[in-house]
Amino acid sequence: MNGASPFPALLESFFMDRLMRQRQASPHTIASYRDTFRLLLQYAQQRLRKAPSALAVSDLDAAFIGAFLDHLEQKRDNSARSRNVRLAAIHSFFRYVALHAPEYNAVAARVLAMPSKRYIRRPTCFLIPAEVDALLAAPDLTTWSGRRDRALLLLAVETGLRAAELTGLCCENIVFGAGAHVQCLGKGRKTRCTPLRQETVTVLRSWLRERQGQPSDPVFPTTRGQALGHDGLEYLLNKHLAVARRHCPSLTQKRITLHSLRHSLAMNLLHHGVGTSVIALWLGHESVETTSIYLQADMQLKEQALAKTAATHPARASRYRPSDRVLAFLNSL
Repeated sequence: MNGASPFPALLESFFMDRLMRQRQASPHTIASYRDTFRLLLQYAQQRLRKAPSALAVSDLDAAFIGAFLDHLEQKRDNSARSRNVRLAAIHSFFRYVALHAPEYNAVAARVLAMPSKRYIRRPTCFLIPAEVDALLAAPDLTTWSGRRDRALLLLAVETGLRAAELTGLCCENIVFGAGAHVQCLGKGRKTRCTPLRQETVTVLRSWLRERQGQPSDPVFPTTRGQALGHDGLEYLLNKHLAVARRHCPSLTQKRITLHSLRHSLAMNLLHHGVGTSVIALWLGHESVETTSIYLQADMQLKEQALAKTAATHPARASRYRPSDRVLAFLNSL
């Protein structure tokens, strides 16, 4: 770009040129980045009293970005992980700025130096078989939406599809007959096929017969015929969880999202002796290392591993006594 590059022009070219044309980013990435900058510009409008079209890159310095990230956590109750997602989008934009508008290199360098926030990794939440059964029994099968939700939850539990993969399914992605499977476009624009049990085939076949959609229509539509969104998925899951918790009290102690159903499948496969490499392929993980979280999540697996070992050198209990007054002082701190 020639001369001083205004912020609106840089932002537009970042989305149109870098993300869409060069990187061919997925619609989910575009939506995530869009939401980040929409929040940032709304915050700037309130804080700086400037319209987004009047902003300059220098207005968005490291101090301002830091204040924005604090605002997300304190006012919007975002988690540290959500904060880091927003910062990653901002970093991507300023890397583009540093390349195409070198007059702002100093501002870009300070923003790019801002680190992601560290956070406590909480134990992976998953459902045991009894809890899965309670959730699948919750939808009212006498209603159209109940039959849709039952088919959706059963497919999610059996295949471990992500929320975006479920909402993106079209009728033509469900293949019946010999080798019945579901085909989806996952992260990194990678297509994968996941086999289906006969019970799930029966439920899906019945649902698609009732749904009567065209091959390119969504498998799980709203009452208006549009594809369910993430908010719709969250709403129906919470609705059925409220019913399931009345019959399975252990569900009340867990914070369950649709991703928890994905974790539940992985844990079920692990308990049946399936290796982590197969689970990684099944779930569409980028790396087998990602699947290691499931090995850490379940105490039962750890107890089974411990039971296979034997104490060959039993140690006698003894109390440590420092041999020096300096060591005794340090030990007392």
